[in-house]
Amino acid sequence: MKSLLAALALTTALTTALALPGAAQARPVTLTTTLNTYGGDGAYLALYVTDASGAYKGSLWMAGGKSKYYEHLRDWYRATAGNTAEINGITGASVGAGRQLSITLDLSDALFDAGYELHIDAAVEDMRDSPSEIVVPLTSAGAGKPARGRRYISSFSYDM
Repeated sequence: MKSLLAALALTTALTTALALPGAAQARPVTLTTTLNTYGGDGAYLALYVTDASGAYKGSLWMAGGKSKYYEHLRDWYRATAGNTAEINGITGASVGAGRQLSITLDLSDALFDAGYELHIDAAVEDMRDSPSEIVVPLTSAGAGKPARGRRYISSFSYDM
């Protein structure tokens, strides 16, 4: 139910922002993030979308439940001013080193092949923050193709 609410909220926001006529079509998309074995606590991850100009459009998922750590997800925090209303209902536990986070969301077709990018910020307690560790364009051709992270994320991919 959480992921459905997130997807509906994002679909509604993007439909409104893009002023698309009629109802937007959506498709189930599975986002899979695999963490490196980095030897620290569980990672907080913020998955969010920006448009072609880099403007924040919405949050998809937040892994990690303690809001006092959200400021370490620097690019997400800056884009949202730390507004936890952006993630109400779309949070889960932090992700342990060497573990995988896999979530399926209904995402608007308007996000694909239109210049939107998916970002993942990562932070681990007592270790360096990694803003925009992953940035991938949301394209039909990019589905199933893994992207490597810079610090904590071994790979990320999305499948439709």
